Amino acid sequence: MTKKKPVKGNQPTTVVVDDPDDMKGALKHIGGSQSDHWNNILANQAVQALWMKNSDAETRDRQLSATVSALIGIGPKDELEGMMAAQLIAAHNAAMECYRRAMIVEQTYEGRRENLNQANKLSRTYAALLEALNRHRGKGQQKVTVEHVHVHAGGQAVVGTVERPGGGSEGNGGTTPCKADCPCT
Repeated sequence: MTKKKPVKGNQPTTVVVDDPDDMKGALKHIGGSQSDHWNNILANQAVQALWMKNSDAETRDRQLSATVSALIGIGPKDELEGMMAAQLIAAHNAAMECYRRAMIVEQTYEGRRENLNQANKLSRTYAALLEALNRHRGKGQQKVTVEHVHVHAGGQAVVGTVERPGGGSEGNGGTTPCKADCPCT
């Protein structure tokens, strides 16, 4: 009779959530979370997306520092903004590497075309991420709705909500001044 070996992948795991030691938010300016574990993981993900194969130790240290500085500069306010910030940095760095490779003098025509194609896709991804971040932050385009308005000669128009003294209750809820022939009364 043989003894079965336990399968390592099926071992029960305990996950601690809201650990008071983790929820200090000392690194919130980096990843947007009160969880410093999250902020640390996010910063590591951003720096691990860098291309550093040809970097010496000094250049590598500057790249790592610049990446974390970029996260801080973007200033994520929550975890979602932190994720978008890390992806923005990764997309930017990848696009710049593709542009660099496309400009190598010995690059073949096909290699140049492919690198520029990938850089173009990454640049569009960057723009879409930036737009999503701005929308999330409430900086997206504002929507203005203009409804049926007539201003006759000698008349005046008011843009915005106008309330009648006493809060009028006729037809339109008393939010705009109406004349007797107005269809809302």
